[in-house]
Amino acid sequence: MQSVAFTRLTMSGVYRAAVFVFVLIFCSVIITSEAQIATPAPAPAPCALRSNTSCAECLQNVTCLWCAPTKQCVDYPLRNILPPSSVCPLNDARWGVCWVNFQILIITMSVLGGIIVIAILVCCLCCCCKCERTGNKREDEKVERQNRARKSRQKARRNEMQMRHDEIRKKYGIAKDNPYARMDDH
Repeated sequence: MQSVAFTRLTMSGVYRAAVFVFVLIFCSVIITSEAQIATPAPAPAPCALRSNTSCAECLQNVTCLWCAPTKQCVDYPLRNILPPSSVCPLNDARWGVCWVNFQILIITMSVLGGIIVIAILVCCLCCCCKCERTGNKREDEKVERQNRARKSRQKARRNEMQMRHDEIRKKYGIAKDNPYARMDDH
């Protein structure tokens, strides 16, 4: 009974943590989207005008991509997820911040994504194993109770049968004083 209560407590804690993370992410998305809606930015200058300046100045506009070797500030190619190498090689492209190139960003994001997926799978497996173990314990306890009840019923029937046999032996005068004596000796 204690393990069931502990499991319920643990499971409710896991669910509370998952709900908390979901609510936190949801609220941050809402706040971010509201902040973007609430503060209209002035129309940014085209990215090409910021070429031959600095990376920091180019990346002030979110739609710009800085190519380090050519010192070109170009519009981010929106049709592609990653900028093609004709625009700028991945290890030289900067977007968002100057100190992270696309190659490192891709590797880091894929590793973090993999870790998150593995962590979710491990949590799900642990929860399933805990539920299965508690379910097996309950089944084992139920089978054990049934076995004990069956054995006690068998013992009661055996005692009743022995008493009936003893009564029949007394009735016909063949009751034996020594249970190991032969029936012919009486």
